[in-house]
Amino acid sequence: MARMAGVSQTTVSMVLNNRTDTEVRISPETRERVLRVIRETGYIADPAARRLAERRNRIIGVFTYEAVFPSASADFYHPFLLGIEERAEDAGCDLLLFTSAKAASGERRRIFNADSRVRLADGCVLLGRTVDRDDLARLLAEGFPFISIGRRDDAGGPVPYVGVDYPPAVRALVERVKALGHVRLAYVGAGEGGESRTDRMRGFRDAAGPRALHLPVEAGGHGRILDELSAAGVTAVFVEEPADGTALAEAAQARGLSIPDDLSILVLGTPDRRPGSTGFTGFRIQRREIGWRAVELLTDVLERGGMPQELLPCEPVEGTTLAAPRNRKA
Repeated sequence: MARMAGVSQTTVSMVLNNRTDTEVRISPETRERVLRVIRETGYIADPAARRLAERRNRIIGVFTYEAVFPSASADFYHPFLLGIEERAEDAGCDLLLFTSAKAASGERRRIFNADSRVRLADGCVLLGRTVDRDDLARLLAEGFPFISIGRRDDAGGPVPYVGVDYPPAVRALVERVKALGHVRLAYVGAGEGGESRTDRMRGFRDAAGPRALHLPVEAGGHGRILDELSAAGVTAVFVEEPADGTALAEAAQARGLSIPDDLSILVLGTPDRRPGSTGFTGFRIQRREIGWRAVELLTDVLERGGMPQELLPCEPVEGTTLAAPRNRKA
């Protein structure tokens, strides 16, 4: 290539990589001559050599803490993965999926173990509702570039993340419900055990007050929850997980209760919009957009360093499960 163009190997390399150097100037005529030879010969640069020169593999890792492909969770994780794939393609990077599928011992694999191949990637996007804090601490200590999807508390230092700004979205829903005349409100869900849960609970408490009813979900306990809601005179309930909203609505309707006339149900997460599903009022989590931003922020970290922390707003979703309490309509 260099001989055919009548230039040095260094000049060819600089043209291929679109580099400029203040000490070595390439004239437009020379650059065009090298590009013409490249076009005529169909030359393709050795990708391994280019990656070695860049000190990067141009591979973005995605480490999943939960299985992402079974039917039970495919709908939840698919938009994240779609956004990640789209932005990785834009950045000219390949994706490498690292799974935490159960090992022979029955325990889930961690990022750092004897079989870990995470360092094949230039950096990693961490995907999972719960991320191991020891993994976060070690990633920070060793300076391995990563972005967590979902807000994470400090783990020996600030954690880089892109997540959901839950508190203002939940507060806005509570204020809207109160403006319709609902007085007795309840929160159904764990409300703890992970940043996304504590953030939603915090938004609820901020607007509903500390004395509002909180009912954790137990297996098969939706009938019990309805009993407690009825005894407390609750007319509007905020449900942490969409699946529990569906179960609660079905249990209420089985008892002859009208949704939303007898009980308004609001879902604090992306509601199921498949045909035949209940059209819950709530908000949408921008999962595809979060996947986009995760790759964009990781690319920035790889190029410039830093500790980005970004929260995306929720989008309100109008549904059919919110109305003024029956006694306000009379």
